Amino acid sequence: MILLAAGLINRMLGFIPRIVLPRVIGTEGVGLYQLGYPFFLVLVTVITGGLPLAVAKMVAEAESGNRPERTKSVLRTALGLSFGLGVFFTLVSFLAASWVSTSILTDGRVYYTFIAMSPMIAIVSISAVYRGYFQGKQNMIPSALSSVLETVARIVFMLWLSLALLPKGIEYAAAGAMLGVTAGEIAGMLVLLVQYFRSAPGEATPKEPADTPKASAGENPSPRTLRRLLRISVPVTAGRLVGSFSYLLESIVTARSLALAGVATSVATAQYGALQGMVIPLLLLPSALTSSLAVSLVPSLSEATARGDHRTVHKRMHQALRLALVTGAPFAVIMYVLAEPLCRLLYGSAETAPMLRLMAPFAVLLYVQAPLQAALQALDRPGRALMNTLIGAVVKIVLIFLLASRPEYGITGAILAIIVNSVLVTLLHGASVVSLLSLKLRLSDLLRIAAAMVIMAAGMTYMSSHFALPGPEAVRFLIPAVAGGALYIGIALLSGLLSPRDLGRLPRPRRR
Repeated sequence: MILLAAGLINRMLGFIPRIVLPRVIGTEGVGLYQLGYPFFLVLVTVITGGLPLAVAKMVAEAESGNRPERTKSVLRTALGLSFGLGVFFTLVSFLAASWVSTSILTDGRVYYTFIAMSPMIAIVSISAVYRGYFQGKQNMIPSALSSVLETVARIVFMLWLSLALLPKGIEYAAAGAMLGVTAGEIAGMLVLLVQYFRSAPGEATPKEPADTPKASAGENPSPRTLRRLLRISVPVTAGRLVGSFSYLLESIVTARSLALAGVATSVATAQYGALQGMVIPLLLLPSALTSSLAVSLVPSLSEATARGDHRTVHKRMHQALRLALVTGAPFAVIMYVLAEPLCRLLYGSAETAPMLRLMAPFAVLLYVQAPLQAALQALDRPGRALMNTLIGAVVKIVLIFLLASRPEYGITGAILAIIVNSVLVTLLHGASVVSLLSLKLRLSDLLRIAAAMVIMAAGMTYMSSHFALPGPEAVRFLIPAVAGGALYIGIALLSGLLSPRDLGRLPRPRRR
């Protein structure tokens, strides 16, 4: 729950630069920032995709066996592997920056973002190992504290450096924003290092049990440790690379397709920045609630499945899906009906409103994906979830190329491809869960949610169009949004979609 609370705090804090950064460097600057980021994600996933999990598992085993020397061996070996790969890929990123920005992407100004993000690769490689180490010791406080302070430092340095470098040009301001992310990673790493060196001297070194096997003289346990680390981490890394590569290919194909459609480079960069840096993060913000539902769903489903209690499995699944839909639906309605005032309020411009309005009705499907994917994991079918995601990614990339490269579609083609991906992956996950559990979906719940959404949308539309709302933009957005939300909650309570007991099912941090 500590990590869950930290994750929710980070999600909220992390949206601050999403709001302020476009006001500082504009959509074009956000595009330069976003175009380089997928490459960083792929390199970091290669290094650390499954390594923290492997370190956590092996450290936990060593701790349970009362073998502190084994814990140190795991930490040393993992740090050597991760930092070595981190330095290597940092150099690769530095050397390939010019070629990638001009040959693979379509905007040479991304070069400065590449240079700014390259040192971050080695830093993240160190932090990931220490996060796994503390998780293995069942001490979640250092990781939670590190992630929160990292987010705060990132916000401060992103905004400061982008403002300071803006007079030199948008490309330098975007690089400054990326340097701010690097500064945040350094702050997070320092917190982990301080926590480690504080705890290490105070740890007792208990006597090794007599039956504990000892390494023979001159035997180095590192190769065996390294092989086990790789055996655990490589499959996890491979699974996570699917998402990272999909994001990378999406950025490349989108940029290339817009160029084929005849869109000017600066305009294409601005459109990509608006989509990936402003609209999609806004759509995903409510998923903090549904992700929390997913976290709580895995253990309860796993336990019920292990007992063979199919009735409880069905009950928990229905509850999770209903709560995900009920909590996500009003946000989708608000983003659809009030797209223009919302974008003006957050970003100071309504240019991104058409994108948001087009995608908002399908956001509900994104909110349902987390519980469905969690259910597949709890049912020991992670491969099914991975295959569904892979199918959706392939379809999305193909559609981006086919649609965004046509002048009559342009960036709208990329948006349509993302919508198709959301619908397809959600349906595939849903079909997998239904077939595995022989689950019967309650059509009445879906109809009541749809009716509540329509009534809420009609109420907000009527209020916005028939009443001259006074005051600043925030007031003109909040009055219909709050009124619509109250109307939706009233309908949900009256129709039985939502009950006071449902609020208790939402996960929350607990005091220990």
